[in-house]
Amino acid sequence: MENVRGSAANHGVIRFLLNVAHGIDHMFLLIFATAVASIAVEFGYSNWTDLMPYGVGAFVLFGLGALPAGHLGDLWGRRIMMIIFFIGMGAAAILVAFTQNAWQLAAALMLLGAFAAIYHPVGIPMLVQNVPNPGAVIGFNGLAGNLGIAVAALLTGFLVKWLGWRAAFVIPGSISIACGIAFALLCPKEVEAPSKGKGGKAQVKLSPAMLARVFAVMTVVAVAGSLLFNFTTNGNAQLLSEAFLGVIEDPAVLGALLSVIYVVASLAQIVIGRMIDVMPFKPLQFWMSVIQIPPLIFAAHTQDWWLFIALLAVMVFVFGSIPFTEAMVVRYVDDRLRSRVAGLRLTVAFGISALAVWLLGPMVKNIGFAASLWILAGVATIKATIVLLLPDERRTEPGRGDEG
Repeated sequence: MENVRGSAANHGVIRFLLNVAHGIDHMFLLIFATAVASIAVEFGYSNWTDLMPYGVGAFVLFGLGALPAGHLGDLWGRRIMMIIFFIGMGAAAILVAFTQNAWQLAAALMLLGAFAAIYHPVGIPMLVQNVPNPGAVIGFNGLAGNLGIAVAALLTGFLVKWLGWRAAFVIPGSISIACGIAFALLCPKEVEAPSKGKGGKAQVKLSPAMLARVFAVMTVVAVAGSLLFNFTTNGNAQLLSEAFLGVIEDPAVLGALLSVIYVVASLAQIVIGRMIDVMPFKPLQFWMSVIQIPPLIFAAHTQDWWLFIALLAVMVFVFGSIPFTEAMVVRYVDDRLRSRVAGLRLTVAFGISALAVWLLGPMVKNIGFAASLWILAGVATIKATIVLLLPDERRTEPGRGDEG
């Protein structure tokens, strides 16, 4: 893995830490969304929707930072970038806890987003280099990432209730720094940077014209998927609060319910990851996109426990679709370029999808969650349509170009 020398046991621990890093990446970005109601009260805002837009900077930097992060990952080496990721995430999270007003909070969250940008273009290519079953590896890694979302919902709810919202940033931040130290000690230095190595070859070789088309499809699909992901994961806590108003109002209990949704939905990535390795890629991704639409519409018209069931179905398909974009990079791009290609794709996708975080509060305030969920159903429809432009791999053999 990653042109490093070390024991098999060390490699196992490194892979474990790379998966933990994915959980940290998503968890830290969603602590604010889970704790926003409590922070709003302390900062003097009458409603969480008024404070929510201050978190958009984190997601803008999460997108924009992916391009330089991927470039540096290929040129400097992925080990050093992952050390920077762990330490930087922890320090930025602790800094958030010391903020005293909305603008300080926004600045600290932007710094958090900048460090968070490192993981996807660096950590995932490091994890899948030369593995024989990239779909399964990506699926498990996706599970780890979404378990981080579940932990954000569960842990933040209890920490806010017991110790306050600042502890919800300090405690995970300290854990991230500890993981960074462990990674630095256990992961051997790379023999050479990925850009200088032979690297893993693309699973499917395409002509330059078809590769350009695939990259365009990959980017648009990633934008649509990220819009769905950002709106739901940042809005679900408040959506559940509204749906269970008068039934369940304890933030810790609501956090536990949301955590259950995320844990169960995360398991879909294991299944889909394995399916990617053995089934035709294009139709599998198409039907996963189509099936997202009915649960989104159903969720727009339900309350309390029916909403819980609908939201569980929504998240199963939102999370289950995540491995596809990462698998496309492995499928079509040589390892020497994967961090840079992933970084470019993520910059466009995450940069645009940060709008979901910016618009979440104002949109819900003006049109409500029901209309917002209908809009998401429209986004899912567009995504399914764009997937049809992927090459038909039944006519594309590894090592041969495909012109149509």
